[in-house]
Amino acid sequence: MEKTDSTNLLYISYYWPPSGGPGVQRGLKFCKYLPQSGVTTGVLTVDEKQASYALLDPTFEKEIPEGLEVYKTATSEPFEYYKKLSGKKEIPYSGFANQKTKDTFVDKVFKFVRGNLFIPDARVGWNKHALKKAEELIVAGKYNAILTTSPPHSTQLIGLKLKQKYKLPWVADLRDPWTNIHYYDQLLHTPIAKRLDEKYERQVLEQADAIIVTSEDTKRLFLNKPANIHEDKIHVIPNGYDEDDFVFQSNPPEDTFLITYTGTITEQYNIDVFLKVIANLLSTHSEINYKLRFVGKVSEGVKQRITKAGLEGITEYISYVPHQEAIKHMMESTMLLLSIAEVDSVYANVPGKLFEYLASNKPIVALGPVHSAMDQIIDECGAGRLFHYTAYDLMLDHMTLMSKAWKINPNLDLPFINHTRFSRRALTEELANVVKELVRK
Repeated sequence: MEKTDSTNLLYISYYWPPSGGPGVQRGLKFCKYLPQSGVTTGVLTVDEKQASYALLDPTFEKEIPEGLEVYKTATSEPFEYYKKLSGKKEIPYSGFANQKTKDTFVDKVFKFVRGNLFIPDARVGWNKHALKKAEELIVAGKYNAILTTSPPHSTQLIGLKLKQKYKLPWVADLRDPWTNIHYYDQLLHTPIAKRLDEKYERQVLEQADAIIVTSEDTKRLFLNKPANIHEDKIHVIPNGYDEDDFVFQSNPPEDTFLITYTGTITEQYNIDVFLKVIANLLSTHSEINYKLRFVGKVSEGVKQRITKAGLEGITEYISYVPHQEAIKHMMESTMLLLSIAEVDSVYANVPGKLFEYLASNKPIVALGPVHSAMDQIIDECGAGRLFHYTAYDLMLDHMTLMSKAWKINPNLDLPFINHTRFSRRALTEELANVVKELVRK
Protein backbone atom coordinates (compact mmCIF):
# COMPACT_ATOMS: atom_id res chain seq x y z
CA MET A 1 0.00 0.00 0.00
CA GLU A 2 1.37 3.43 -0.96
CA LYS A 3 2.14 5.96 1.73
CA THR A 4 -0.50 8.64 2.13
CA ASP A 5 -1.11 11.69 4.26
CA SER A 6 -4.55 10.39 5.26
CA THR A 7 -4.87 8.06 8.24
CA ASN A 8 -7.55 5.39 8.01
CA LEU A 9 -7.56 3.13 11.04
CA LEU A 10 -9.27 -0.26 11.34
CA TYR A 11 -10.13 -0.65 15.04
CA ILE A 12 -10.42 -4.39 15.79
CA SER A 13 -12.26 -5.21 19.01
CA TYR A 14 -14.21 -8.26 20.13
CA TYR A 15 -16.20 -6.18 22.60
CA TRP A 16 -18.59 -3.65 21.08
CA PRO A 17 -22.16 -2.64 21.85
CA PRO A 18 -24.45 -4.19 22.94
CA SER A 19 -21.67 -5.65 25.09
CA GLY A 20 -21.08 -3.77 28.34
CA GLY A 21 -18.02 -3.05 30.45
CA PRO A 22 -15.07 -0.62 30.52
CA GLY A 23 -13.39 -2.08 27.43
CA VAL A 24 -16.42 -1.14 25.35
CA GLN A 25 -16.41 2.38 26.75
CA ARG A 26 -12.73 2.82 25.84
CA GLY A 27 -13.33 1.80 22.23
CA LEU A 28 -16.49 3.87 21.87
CA LYS A 29 -14.79 7.00 23.14
CA PHE A 30 -11.72 6.51 20.95
CA CYS A 31 -13.94 6.08 17.89
CA LYS A 32 -16.00 9.12 18.92
CA TYR A 33 -13.01 11.47 19.09
CA LEU A 34 -10.46 10.01 16.62
CA PRO A 35 -12.04 11.70 13.58
CA GLN A 36 -11.75 15.06 15.38
CA SER A 37 -8.02 14.34 15.63
CA GLY A 38 -7.62 13.54 11.94
CA VAL A 39 -7.98 9.75 12.01
CA THR A 40 -10.81 8.19 10.01
CA THR A 41 -11.93 5.02 11.79
CA GLY A 42 -13.83 1.84 11.06
CA VAL A 43 -14.60 -0.95 13.53
CA LEU A 44 -14.28 -4.69 13.01
CA THR A 45 -16.12 -6.73 15.63
CA VAL A 46 -18.16 -9.87 16.20
CA ASP A 47 -21.83 -10.30 15.38
CA GLU A 48 -23.61 -9.83 18.71
CA LYS A 49 -25.99 -12.69 17.84
CA GLN A 50 -23.07 -15.11 18.04
CA ALA A 51 -20.86 -13.35 20.57
CA SER A 52 -20.14 -14.51 24.12
CA TYR A 53 -20.63 -11.44 26.31
CA ALA A 54 -20.52 -11.63 30.10
CA LEU A 55 -22.13 -8.17 30.32
CA LEU A 56 -24.74 -6.45 28.19
CA ASP A 57 -25.47 -2.74 28.00
CA PRO A 58 -27.67 -1.95 24.98
CA THR A 59 -27.63 1.75 25.89
CA PHE A 60 -24.09 1.92 24.50
CA GLU A 61 -25.54 1.42 21.02
CA LYS A 62 -26.90 4.98 21.22
CA GLU A 63 -23.33 6.24 21.62
CA ILE A 64 -21.97 4.74 18.38
CA PRO A 65 -20.88 7.78 16.34
CA GLU A 66 -23.08 8.55 13.36
CA GLY A 67 -21.45 7.46 10.11
CA LEU A 68 -18.98 5.09 11.78
CA GLU A 69 -18.56 1.96 9.62
CA VAL A 70 -18.91 -1.15 11.78
CA TYR A 71 -18.15 -4.54 10.22
CA LYS A 72 -19.49 -7.61 12.01
CA THR A 73 -18.48 -11.21 11.43
CA ALA A 74 -19.46 -14.67 12.56
CA THR A 75 -17.49 -16.50 15.24
CA SER A 76 -16.86 -20.04 16.47
CA GLU A 77 -16.81 -20.32 20.25
CA PRO A 78 -17.26 -22.98 22.94
CA PHE A 79 -19.46 -21.09 25.38
CA GLU A 80 -22.77 -22.62 24.30
CA TYR A 81 -21.30 -26.04 25.09
CA TYR A 82 -20.01 -24.65 28.39
CA LYS A 83 -23.49 -23.50 29.39
CA LYS A 84 -25.11 -26.78 28.37
CA LEU A 85 -22.56 -29.00 30.10
CA SER A 86 -22.16 -26.89 33.24
CA GLY A 87 -25.84 -26.00 33.62
CA LYS A 88 -24.88 -22.32 34.02
CA LYS A 89 -26.64 -19.56 32.12
CA GLU A 90 -23.91 -16.93 32.46
CA ILE A 91 -20.60 -16.55 30.66
CA PRO A 92 -17.75 -16.32 33.24
CA TYR A 93 -16.96 -12.74 34.25
CA SER A 94 -13.47 -11.31 34.32
CA GLY A 95 -11.79 -12.79 37.37
CA PHE A 96 -14.64 -15.34 37.63
CA ALA A 97 -16.67 -12.93 39.78
CA ASN A 98 -19.85 -14.86 39.05
CA GLN A 99 -18.38 -18.20 40.10
CA LYS A 100 -18.76 -19.93 43.46
CA THR A 101 -16.32 -19.16 46.27
CA LYS A 102 -15.05 -22.74 46.02
CA ASP A 103 -14.76 -24.50 42.67
CA THR A 104 -16.60 -27.74 42.12
CA PHE A 105 -14.88 -30.55 40.23
CA VAL A 106 -16.79 -29.52 37.09
CA ASP A 107 -15.62 -25.89 37.52
CA LYS A 108 -12.01 -27.07 37.69
CA VAL A 109 -12.45 -29.21 34.58
CA PHE A 110 -13.83 -26.26 32.60
CA LYS A 111 -11.04 -23.97 33.79
CA PHE A 112 -8.45 -26.57 32.81
CA VAL A 113 -10.02 -26.93 29.36
CA ARG A 114 -10.21 -23.15 28.97
CA GLY A 115 -6.56 -22.72 30.03
CA ASN A 116 -5.09 -25.50 27.88
CA LEU A 117 -7.24 -26.03 24.80
CA PHE A 118 -8.11 -22.39 24.05
CA ILE A 119 -4.93 -20.33 23.98
CA PRO A 120 -4.74 -17.44 24.65
CA ASP A 121 -8.47 -17.55 25.45
CA ALA A 122 -11.83 -19.02 24.51
CA ARG A 123 -12.64 -16.20 22.04
CA VAL A 124 -9.83 -17.32 19.72
CA GLY A 125 -12.47 -18.91 17.47
CA TRP A 126 -13.37 -15.41 16.24
CA ASN A 127 -9.93 -14.88 14.72
CA LYS A 128 -10.38 -16.75 11.42
CA HIS A 129 -13.61 -14.87 10.71
CA ALA A 130 -12.14 -11.49 11.65
CA LEU A 131 -8.99 -12.11 9.62
CA LYS A 132 -10.97 -12.87 6.48
CA LYS A 133 -12.95 -9.63 6.74
CA ALA A 134 -9.91 -7.55 7.70
CA GLU A 135 -8.02 -8.82 4.65
CA GLU A 136 -10.94 -7.89 2.39
CA LEU A 137 -10.91 -4.33 3.74
CA ILE A 138 -7.13 -3.96 3.53
CA VAL A 139 -6.90 -5.34 -0.02
CA ALA A 140 -9.69 -2.94 -1.02
CA GLY A 141 -7.47 -0.09 0.22
CA LYS A 142 -9.91 1.16 2.86
CA TYR A 143 -7.42 1.19 5.76
CA ASN A 144 -3.73 1.94 6.09
CA ALA A 145 -3.32 1.21 9.83
CA ILE A 146 -4.74 -1.29 12.29
CA LEU A 147 -5.36 -1.30 16.02
CA THR A 148 -6.17 -4.42 18.02
CA THR A 149 -7.48 -4.05 21.55
CA SER A 150 -7.64 -6.71 24.25
CA PRO A 151 -8.69 -8.60 26.29
CA PRO A 152 -9.52 -11.02 24.85
CA HIS A 153 -5.81 -11.23 24.04
CA SER A 154 -6.55 -13.60 21.16
CA THR A 155 -7.54 -10.43 19.27
CA GLN A 156 -3.87 -9.42 19.29
CA LEU A 157 -3.06 -12.48 17.18
CA ILE A 158 -5.27 -11.01 14.45
CA GLY A 159 -3.04 -7.94 14.42
CA LEU A 160 0.06 -10.14 14.43
CA LYS A 161 -1.03 -12.03 11.28
CA LEU A 162 -2.11 -8.85 9.49
CA LYS A 163 1.22 -7.21 10.30
CA GLN A 164 3.20 -10.17 9.03
CA LYS A 165 1.22 -10.36 5.76
CA TYR A 166 0.56 -6.71 4.87
CA LYS A 167 3.26 -4.79 6.78
CA LEU A 168 0.71 -2.17 7.87
CA PRO A 169 1.37 0.02 10.92
CA TRP A 170 -0.04 -1.91 13.88
CA VAL A 171 -0.98 -0.59 17.32
CA ALA A 172 -1.62 -3.18 20.07
CA ASP A 173 -3.82 -1.77 22.83
CA LEU A 174 -3.38 -4.01 25.89
CA ARG A 175 -5.98 -2.84 28.38
CA ASP A 176 -4.92 -5.49 30.93
CA PRO A 177 -1.78 -7.54 31.57
CA TRP A 178 -1.64 -10.80 29.62
CA THR A 179 0.11 -13.65 31.41
CA ASN A 180 0.19 -11.55 34.59
CA ILE A 181 -3.54 -10.93 34.85
CA HIS A 182 -4.68 -11.50 38.43
CA TYR A 183 -6.78 -14.60 37.68
CA TYR A 184 -4.22 -16.24 35.36
CA ASP A 185 -3.25 -18.97 37.82
CA GLN A 186 -6.89 -20.02 38.15
CA LEU A 187 -6.78 -21.33 34.57
CA LEU A 188 -4.62 -24.33 35.55
CA HIS A 189 -2.24 -24.10 32.58
CA THR A 190 0.11 -26.97 31.91
CA PRO A 191 3.76 -25.94 31.36
CA ILE A 192 3.33 -26.45 27.60
CA ALA A 193 0.21 -24.25 27.44
CA LYS A 194 1.87 -21.56 29.52
CA ARG A 195 4.94 -21.51 27.26
CA LEU A 196 2.74 -21.15 24.19
CA ASP A 197 0.81 -18.30 25.77
CA GLU A 198 4.06 -16.56 26.74
CA LYS A 199 5.31 -17.03 23.16
CA TYR A 200 2.21 -15.31 21.76
CA GLU A 201 2.60 -12.48 24.26
CA ARG A 202 6.26 -12.00 23.33
CA GLN A 203 5.52 -12.01 19.58
CA VAL A 204 2.87 -9.31 19.98
CA LEU A 205 5.14 -7.16 22.14
CA GLU A 206 8.02 -7.46 19.67
CA GLN A 207 6.20 -7.14 16.35
CA ALA A 208 3.59 -4.45 17.07
CA ASP A 209 4.79 -1.03 15.92
CA ALA A 210 3.36 0.61 19.04
CA ILE A 211 1.93 -0.74 22.26
CA ILE A 212 -0.67 1.10 24.32
CA VAL A 213 -1.12 0.34 28.03
CA THR A 214 -3.25 1.94 30.71
CA SER A 215 -0.62 2.61 33.41
CA GLU A 216 3.11 3.18 33.92
CA ASP A 217 3.31 0.04 36.02
CA THR A 218 1.86 -2.09 33.23
CA LYS A 219 4.50 -0.57 30.96
CA ARG A 220 7.24 -1.60 33.41
CA LEU A 221 5.68 -5.05 33.67
CA PHE A 222 5.96 -5.59 29.89
CA LEU A 223 9.45 -4.08 29.71
CA ASN A 224 10.64 -6.61 32.32
CA LYS A 225 9.60 -9.52 30.11
CA PRO A 226 12.14 -11.40 27.94
CA ALA A 227 11.04 -9.55 24.82
CA ASN A 228 13.12 -7.38 22.53
CA ILE A 229 11.30 -4.05 22.89
CA HIS A 230 12.37 -0.47 23.58
CA GLU A 231 10.56 1.59 26.18
CA ASP A 232 9.72 4.30 23.61
CA LYS A 233 7.50 1.78 21.85
CA ILE A 234 5.11 1.56 24.80
CA HIS A 235 2.74 4.48 25.31
CA VAL A 236 0.66 4.99 28.45
CA ILE A 237 -2.88 6.08 27.62
CA PRO A 238 -5.09 5.40 30.64
CA ASN A 239 -8.81 5.01 30.66
CA GLY A 240 -10.70 8.21 31.32
CA TYR A 241 -14.05 9.93 31.51
CA ASP A 242 -16.21 11.66 28.93
CA GLU A 243 -17.64 15.01 29.97
CA ASP A 244 -20.70 14.23 27.86
CA ASP A 245 -21.60 11.33 30.18
CA PHE A 246 -21.96 13.52 33.25
CA VAL A 247 -25.43 14.90 32.68
CA PHE A 248 -26.64 14.35 36.25
CA GLN A 249 -26.33 16.95 38.98
CA SER A 250 -24.74 15.93 42.27
CA ASN A 251 -27.47 14.89 44.67
CA PRO A 252 -26.06 13.25 47.82
CA PRO A 253 -28.71 12.18 50.37
CA GLU A 254 -29.16 14.51 53.33
CA ASP A 255 -30.30 11.84 55.78
CA THR A 256 -27.89 9.01 54.88
CA PHE A 257 -24.10 8.66 54.71
CA LEU A 258 -24.11 6.65 51.47
CA ILE A 259 -20.90 4.93 50.31
CA THR A 260 -21.13 3.48 46.79
CA TYR A 261 -18.95 0.95 44.99
CA THR A 262 -19.52 0.40 41.26
CA GLY A 263 -18.26 -2.48 39.15
CA THR A 264 -17.20 -6.06 39.73
CA ILE A 265 -15.83 -7.15 43.11
CA THR A 266 -14.52 -10.58 44.14
CA GLU A 267 -12.73 -12.06 47.15
CA GLN A 268 -9.42 -10.85 45.72
CA TYR A 269 -10.59 -7.29 46.37
CA ASN A 270 -9.72 -7.16 50.06
CA ILE A 271 -12.25 -4.88 51.78
CA ASP A 272 -12.37 -6.76 55.11
CA VAL A 273 -10.70 -4.03 57.19
CA PHE A 274 -12.89 -1.36 55.62
CA LEU A 275 -15.95 -3.38 56.61
CA LYS A 276 -14.56 -3.57 60.14
CA VAL A 277 -14.19 0.24 60.15
CA ILE A 278 -17.81 0.71 59.09
CA ALA A 279 -18.93 -1.73 61.78
CA ASN A 280 -17.03 0.37 64.34
CA LEU A 281 -18.66 3.59 63.10
CA LEU A 282 -22.11 2.03 63.43
CA SER A 283 -21.55 1.68 67.16
CA THR A 284 -19.59 4.89 67.83
CA HIS A 285 -21.72 7.14 65.59
CA SER A 286 -25.13 5.55 65.96
CA GLU A 287 -26.77 8.89 65.20
CA ILE A 288 -25.57 8.61 61.57
CA ASN A 289 -27.48 6.48 59.08
CA TYR A 290 -24.66 4.70 57.22
CA LYS A 291 -25.38 2.74 54.05
CA LEU A 292 -23.22 0.68 51.69
CA ARG A 293 -24.30 0.23 48.08
CA PHE A 294 -22.68 -2.10 45.55
CA VAL A 295 -23.65 -1.47 41.94
CA GLY A 296 -22.48 -4.33 39.71
CA LYS A 297 -21.43 -7.94 40.10
CA VAL A 298 -20.60 -8.92 43.70
CA SER A 299 -19.26 -12.43 44.31
CA GLU A 300 -20.90 -14.65 46.89
CA GLY A 301 -17.69 -14.66 48.92
CA VAL A 302 -17.80 -10.86 49.29
CA LYS A 303 -21.45 -10.99 50.31
CA GLN A 304 -20.58 -13.57 52.97
CA ARG A 305 -17.86 -11.28 54.35
CA ILE A 306 -20.29 -8.36 54.52
CA THR A 307 -22.76 -10.53 56.42
CA LYS A 308 -20.00 -11.76 58.74
CA ALA A 309 -19.05 -8.14 59.51
CA GLY A 310 -22.64 -7.50 60.62
CA LEU A 311 -23.34 -5.09 57.77
CA GLU A 312 -25.95 -7.02 55.81
CA GLY A 313 -28.70 -4.77 57.16
CA ILE A 314 -27.11 -1.56 55.81
CA THR A 315 -25.95 -2.98 52.48
CA GLU A 316 -27.79 -2.73 49.17
CA TYR A 317 -26.89 -4.80 46.12
CA ILE A 318 -27.83 -3.55 42.66
CA SER A 319 -27.05 -5.82 39.72
CA TYR A 320 -25.15 -4.62 36.66
CA VAL A 321 -26.88 -1.52 35.29
CA PRO A 322 -26.43 0.56 32.13
CA HIS A 323 -23.46 2.89 32.21
CA GLN A 324 -25.49 6.07 32.58
CA GLU A 325 -27.40 4.59 35.50
CA ALA A 326 -24.11 3.69 37.21
CA ILE A 327 -23.00 7.32 36.89
CA LYS A 328 -26.34 8.44 38.35
CA HIS A 329 -25.70 6.23 41.38
CA MET A 330 -22.25 7.84 41.78
CA MET A 331 -23.73 11.32 41.68
CA GLU A 332 -26.32 10.38 44.32
CA SER A 333 -23.64 9.20 46.79
CA THR A 334 -21.83 10.77 49.74
CA MET A 335 -18.53 8.97 49.10
CA LEU A 336 -17.22 6.42 46.62
CA LEU A 337 -15.41 3.20 47.58
CA LEU A 338 -12.70 1.80 45.33
CA SER A 339 -10.56 -1.31 45.70
CA ILE A 340 -8.23 -3.31 43.46
CA ALA A 341 -7.48 -7.01 43.56
CA GLU A 342 -4.72 -7.97 45.97
CA VAL A 343 -2.55 -9.85 43.47
CA ASP A 344 1.04 -9.84 42.17
CA SER A 345 0.37 -7.20 39.48
CA VAL A 346 -1.61 -4.94 41.82
CA TYR A 347 0.76 -1.95 41.54
CA ALA A 348 -0.02 -1.73 37.83
CA ASN A 349 -3.78 -1.92 38.25
CA VAL A 350 -5.68 1.29 37.53
CA PRO A 351 -9.39 0.48 37.27
CA GLY A 352 -11.26 2.37 34.58
CA LYS A 353 -13.93 3.50 37.00
CA LEU A 354 -11.35 5.56 38.92
CA PHE A 355 -11.52 8.25 36.25
CA GLU A 356 -15.29 8.49 36.38
CA TYR A 357 -15.02 8.62 40.16
CA LEU A 358 -12.71 11.61 39.66
CA ALA A 359 -15.19 13.29 37.32
CA SER A 360 -17.97 12.91 39.89
CA ASN A 361 -16.12 15.20 42.36
CA LYS A 362 -17.03 12.80 45.17
CA PRO A 363 -14.44 12.02 47.87
CA ILE A 364 -12.87 8.61 47.21
CA VAL A 365 -11.81 6.13 49.85
CA ALA A 366 -9.59 3.58 48.11
CA LEU A 367 -8.02 0.31 49.22
CA GLY A 368 -4.80 -0.88 47.65
CA PRO A 369 -1.01 -0.71 47.85
CA VAL A 370 0.50 2.60 48.93
CA HIS A 371 2.56 4.30 46.17
CA SER A 372 0.76 2.31 43.48
CA ALA A 373 -0.38 3.92 40.23
CA MET A 374 -3.88 4.34 41.63
CA ASP A 375 -2.55 5.95 44.80
CA GLN A 376 -0.50 8.45 42.79
CA ILE A 377 -3.46 9.51 40.63
CA ILE A 378 -5.79 9.99 43.60
CA ASP A 379 -3.14 11.99 45.44
CA GLU A 380 -2.17 14.15 42.46
CA CYS A 381 -5.81 14.99 41.76
CA GLY A 382 -6.65 15.70 45.42
CA ALA A 383 -9.57 13.30 45.11
CA GLY A 384 -9.48 11.48 48.45
CA ARG A 385 -7.28 8.96 50.24
CA LEU A 386 -5.88 5.52 49.52
CA PHE A 387 -5.15 3.16 52.40
CA HIS A 388 -3.38 -0.16 52.49
CA TYR A 389 -5.84 -3.02 52.85
CA THR A 390 -4.76 -3.57 56.48
CA ALA A 391 -4.49 0.08 57.67
CA TYR A 392 -7.36 -0.11 60.18
CA ASP A 393 -6.36 2.80 62.44
CA LEU A 394 -5.65 5.22 59.59
CA MET A 395 -8.83 4.22 57.81
CA LEU A 396 -10.89 4.61 60.97
CA ASP A 397 -9.44 8.06 61.69
CA HIS A 398 -10.21 9.20 58.15
CA MET A 399 -13.77 7.87 58.11
CA THR A 400 -14.39 9.37 61.55
CA LEU A 401 -13.30 12.80 60.27
CA MET A 402 -15.51 12.40 57.21
CA SER A 403 -18.43 11.43 59.45
CA LYS A 404 -17.95 14.53 61.62
CA ALA A 405 -17.78 16.71 58.50
CA TRP A 406 -20.97 15.08 57.20
CA LYS A 407 -22.86 16.01 60.37
CA ILE A 408 -22.01 19.65 59.69
CA ASN A 409 -22.81 19.44 55.97
CA PRO A 410 -24.07 16.21 54.34
CA ASN A 411 -22.67 17.32 50.99
CA LEU A 412 -19.01 16.27 51.03
CA ASP A 413 -18.41 16.99 47.33
CA LEU A 414 -14.91 18.24 46.60
CA PRO A 415 -14.61 21.85 45.41
CA PHE A 416 -12.06 21.10 42.68
CA ILE A 417 -10.31 18.04 41.29
CA ASN A 418 -7.50 18.40 38.76
CA HIS A 419 -8.62 15.61 36.43
CA THR A 420 -8.97 17.26 33.01
CA ARG A 421 -5.95 15.42 31.57
CA PHE A 422 -7.99 12.22 31.87
CA SER A 423 -10.80 13.42 29.60
CA ARG A 424 -11.51 11.01 26.73
CA ARG A 425 -11.00 13.82 24.22
CA ALA A 426 -7.48 14.56 25.48
CA LEU A 427 -6.53 10.89 25.70
CA THR A 428 -7.78 10.18 22.18
CA GLU A 429 -5.60 13.00 20.87
CA GLU A 430 -2.60 11.11 22.30
CA LEU A 431 -3.66 7.92 20.51
CA ALA A 432 -4.22 9.82 17.25
CA ASN A 433 -0.69 11.22 17.41
CA VAL A 434 0.75 7.72 17.83
CA VAL A 435 -1.21 6.34 14.87
CA LYS A 436 -0.49 9.28 12.55
CA GLU A 437 3.23 9.14 13.32
CA LEU A 438 3.33 5.45 12.37
CA VAL A 439 1.50 6.09 9.08
CA ARG A 440 3.91 8.90 8.19
CA LYS A 441 6.99 6.69 8.62
